[in-house]
Amino acid sequence: MLLRLKPRLTPNLLLPSSHFFNSCFPNPCFFSCPSLPQPLSASSSLPPKPLFALSKAATSNNVSLDPRFLSCCMPHRHLKVAVLLSGGVDSSVALRLLHAAGHSCTAFYLKIWFQEDFENYWTECPWEDDLKYARAVCDQVDVPLEVVHLTDEYWNNVVSYIIEEYRCGRTPNPDVLCNTRIKFGAFMDAINSMDYDYIASGHYANVVHPSANQIDKRSILKLSKDMLKDQTYFLSHLSQAQLKRLIFPLGCLPKDEVRQLAAKFDLPNKDRKDSQGICFLGKIRFSDFVARHIGEMEGIILEAETGDFLGKHRGFWFYTIGQRQGLRLPGGPWYVVEKDIKNNVVFVSRNYFSIDKRRRLFRVGSLKWLSGSPPKHIEQLQCKVRHGPGFYDCSFEIVSGKDGSEDVAVVHLPEDDQGLAAGQFAAFYEGETCIGSGVILESWDDQGFPVCAKALEISRMEDKSKLGKPVKIMAKPEIPPEQSVHDENIELNRSLISS
Repeated sequence: MLLRLKPRLTPNLLLPSSHFFNSCFPNPCFFSCPSLPQPLSASSSLPPKPLFALSKAATSNNVSLDPRFLSCCMPHRHLKVAVLLSGGVDSSVALRLLHAAGHSCTAFYLKIWFQEDFENYWTECPWEDDLKYARAVCDQVDVPLEVVHLTDEYWNNVVSYIIEEYRCGRTPNPDVLCNTRIKFGAFMDAINSMDYDYIASGHYANVVHPSANQIDKRSILKLSKDMLKDQTYFLSHLSQAQLKRLIFPLGCLPKDEVRQLAAKFDLPNKDRKDSQGICFLGKIRFSDFVARHIGEMEGIILEAETGDFLGKHRGFWFYTIGQRQGLRLPGGPWYVVEKDIKNNVVFVSRNYFSIDKRRRLFRVGSLKWLSGSPPKHIEQLQCKVRHGPGFYDCSFEIVSGKDGSEDVAVVHLPEDDQGLAAGQFAAFYEGETCIGSGVILESWDDQGFPVCAKALEISRMEDKSKLGKPVKIMAKPEIPPEQSVHDENIELNRSLISS
């Protein structure tokens, strides 16, 4: 049965109530997980036969696992868990670990694809493979799978926001919004009446929950063991009410061990590549999506330092600060350094990585703290301004909003960053604990990339046809920057943080 949010989801399956193993095992040796009772199958419009040929090893449940894989940082009790399953390797391994630990699991696949974007792919369904793999993973261990349609919710709460932000010249982060408003927002609300103890997913992060007798304590979001895959940045805008209902079984595992577990479980998707890009687009190019929903408006490209007219573009909303790809200008490499939203002008430079062109002071709005309140010690924090292993030490001051406007944080970095993009999120940390985040509003004008007076004057010209033909600029040898803050932020020294 395909489930929709309205009316609310109602339980339609009987979950097993037999005894299960605890989620943690005191004996530090390998063990064989016994066969668990088979739940009644959930009704579904999908074909009843398995979509993949499953090996005996995959279907027998007799897979030996190190107990540390099964701890999940959870109390020693049987749990009823709703597992978000995407059809990818990470969420599939998370499901199997929870199942092997003896928890009662129901898998949920969230369908957020836009029907209008099928028009170029009538011979294939872009999300069909994901759903097939999700079904096959569940069939291995008789875990019921439900399909939840959230297309309308995704459009209203995520995509519409993204389109409006691009139209205003900002660069939003759909992954943060999807986690906050859809996966752990609309979906969490939809299953609220089903009495699940937790919602689990394949995110690389750790949630530490207080014990039952610590009623005054709050759940804490901590860094994953795998710093390259760590996804706390994408989870940094959650509320405490959302966080306390989540578990992430992969938080204590590096990616290579997750791949090894996928092979050990003989998962049908064990060799699938990790997904890239924005989830709702599938095979649609992002530029095509933007063109469809915002349109195109021809503008000019100017060199920031000289004001030279270099070429034309399709609209400032196709470009973000720090972008190099897609400019198609001779004599590069060129980077987008500023945008004139009012006049639809994009400024570029070949000196993007110059030390004096970086930024270290910016404002952050829409602040949300995982504990519910701002940190007490705001002088000794770390922050991320993009997903990745790099951190900055930082301090900030909160400026109270006037006339009912929201509070804004003014963030100070000890080093400069070239890629501060309005609309992106800045996530804040105290050591290994993620404490919250906000949306980057802008860097201070005097800290931005300097645009010469000539370029600004040309930008304001009403009749830009007088510019004539673009200037041809000779190629400049590309010299890799001595320190690319965009690509190699300050590495987090875990030993120092732990001390």
